[in-house]
Amino acid sequence: MITEIKSLQEPGIEIFGTLTEAQLRSKLDAERGLFIAESPKVIRVALQAGYQPQALLCERRHITGDAADIIATCGDIPIYTGERELLAQLTGYTLTRGVLCAMRRKPERSVQQVLSSITNPEKQRIVVIDGVVDTTNIGAIFRSAAALGIDAVLLTRNSCDPLNRRAVRVSMGSVFLVPWTWLDSYDTLRQLGYRTAAMALTDQSISLDDPILKQQERLAFIMGTEGDGLPHDTIKNADFTVRIPMSHQVDSLNVAAAAAVAFWELRK
Repeated sequence: MITEIKSLQEPGIEIFGTLTEAQLRSKLDAERGLFIAESPKVIRVALQAGYQPQALLCERRHITGDAADIIATCGDIPIYTGERELLAQLTGYTLTRGVLCAMRRKPERSVQQVLSSITNPEKQRIVVIDGVVDTTNIGAIFRSAAALGIDAVLLTRNSCDPLNRRAVRVSMGSVFLVPWTWLDSYDTLRQLGYRTAAMALTDQSISLDDPILKQQERLAFIMGTEGDGLPHDTIKNADFTVRIPMSHQVDSLNVAAAAAVAFWELRK
């Protein structure tokens, strides 16, 4: 059903504008929360990954244009449209490629469930995102993880939600391609046979190209937030502390850039 938006008080459009990310996550209940996917390309990736659409917000010209196949795929869901300027007032910005889709979150999976789904049993590479709250960095790490063959992404609870609107957009939908979930304890990884490599500058750090790292069958990179870096106990308890060799007295890279370098160097 297509609804022409005449004002910002139109019932049902609050999910695209006035609800915060936290409110979207907890709408109805934790297992049935929502997230917003932007642009036809990203929405198509989410649909192919099995995420269920709940409503569309679409510039009028895209209904029979870029969004036509999406609308046909989504079936009987509310479709809201209106003038470009009014939609920008609702969302706070001009729509990316003119289409937003509110989608249902999938139930949270355990670490064991995610890691048991890895198809290559012989050599596994995963990444743990520890305390990274910048949405752009989260999206960029996921995009590199998908492109460079990382098997899964785990996040500590104090990290940004990968289904945050901007993280989804920056990842270009890669958050739907790589299995991920929340990690509550590093002990879980050890119990599952993973060795951990904390990316940090210490006196004990080994180089990223050290052969011992490539020899590991199950390896988890741990990437921390910029500024404070990884917690001391996380570094202390890791099996390896790893640095990326650099020049010109540069001591570190942006966490997303560092992750991409590590993924490439230690790819399967």
